[in-house]
Amino acid sequence: MQKSLKVQIQDLAQVNESRKNDLTPLISYIRKKRANAEAVNLNFICTHNSRRSHLSQIWAQTMAFYFKIDNLFCYSGGTEETALYPKVADTLKNQGFTVLEISEGKNPIYAIKFAENAPAIICFSKKYDHPFNPSSNFAAVMTCDNADQGCPFVAGADGRFPVKYRDPKVSDGTPSQDEVYRERSLAIASEMYYIFSQVAE
Repeated sequence: MQKSLKVQIQDLAQVNESRKNDLTPLISYIRKKRANAEAVNLNFICTHNSRRSHLSQIWAQTMAFYFKIDNLFCYSGGTEETALYPKVADTLKNQGFTVLEISEGKNPIYAIKFAENAPAIICFSKKYDHPFNPSSNFAAVMTCDNADQGCPFVAGADGRFPVKYRDPKVSDGTPSQDEVYRERSLAIASEMYYIFSQVAE
């Protein structure tokens, strides 16, 4: 990963046993795809595709690279389109990612790099079935309660995998905002590290 990435892998939090149980179905899905020499497509879905789904997409792709998991591609989407929340981009930048805003407007497009010689992850808010995302043969990874409940059927998905995170939005406009976003990003990083460490075994 980038020399400038400020998140040290060995410093990531341990995943508790109950949470490992929540992550096991997704681990099994990735293992099965790899055992069959199939591409692994993960679409992380949250209501607005503005915070948790993007953090999950980016950390999953980062950890797949770290563990040398080839032929794995991460996407994100929502049940509606809004915009990548700027604090997400700021948080990732502060953690050492290269964040480039390549298109402005109400729904800007970002290129986010986690390694110097790896392709940038293209991030912008979109519905989960946007043409940018896979239309079949993918895992629908539900990162919030609202999307999981409000989107009972995800067309084209091999399966649904609830991997839910608390919304850092609750801190918006408060003195604790920076810390809450930092902690949520690291919590997601820790779990993506665990997932791909199991896949790489």
